[in-house]
Amino acid sequence: MKPCDHNIQKTLNLVDNMIKVANEGDIEREDVGCGILYGVLRDSAYKLKKLAEKEREKHIEKGWWKEESENTRRK
Repeated sequence: MKPCDHNIQKTLNLVDNMIKVANEGDIEREDVGCGILYGVLRDSAYKLKKLAEKEREKHIEKGWWKEESENTRRK
């Protein structure tokens, strides 16, 4: 996987974690301020996810995006 593609994949992984934290935080929150925080986190994650998915699609269309096996994936 090219470094630029690897960074897109890392972004997609990051937004998945952002959404998970927002959902868990929203369930466990005890005040309105936390609700606002987790709402902004969730909204931001979905916006970033949309951008990263569009960029991934462009790379796929150009033939740049190559999936890699679990053994060769950089951490």
